[in-house]
Amino acid sequence: MLDFALACIFLIITPGPGVLSVAGVGSGFGFAAGSRYLWGLCLGNLMVGLAVVSGLAAAVFAIPYIREILLVLSVAYMVYLAAKVAFAGSKIRFIEATNSPRFLDGIALQAINPKAYVANTVLFTGFSFLPDQLATEIALKLIIWTLIWIPIHFAWLVAGISLRRMQLAERTQRAINMFMALSMLFVVGLALTSR
Repeated sequence: MLDFALACIFLIITPGPGVLSVAGVGSGFGFAAGSRYLWGLCLGNLMVGLAVVSGLAAAVFAIPYIREILLVLSVAYMVYLAAKVAFAGSKIRFIEATNSPRFLDGIALQAINPKAYVANTVLFTGFSFLPDQLATEIALKLIIWTLIWIPIHFAWLVAGISLRRMQLAERTQRAINMFMALSMLFVVGLALTSR
């Protein structure tokens, strides 16, 4: 179970559309809007987890054109986000938006987020700790995953809010932008190679 919890931490903490967008919402719109969006991401992630566990995701992804459409949409969105971050100049911008994302936007993002599917698949098909009690194992994994997921995403929300308030040197801001963009492109690469 400890291996599962550690895997959760490392899979969640790495930049992907969810954490980067929640940091961006925090940076652009503050804690209240960021919290609403974050709870949408959380519910969306639980829905992805249930889709993976139930086999629904596998059934949908077995249809070649559906899988390809979702892959193109998610990769395009992630590349778009990475470009926005990389070319933000000397200002730290995780995302740029004029309207505050809503609860439903968080759910929608998770539906096309390849990192959510990859992470849930890895976590729920691996790290067996109760092989004779599969239903209990899945329930415990959902609880552990969620209890780790929520504080890490709130930490990214607070980081987005904090970075906006900091007066960092332009060079440092550009370095942060490039690191975030490269991290997102790494996630895109993982999504493409895990097909």
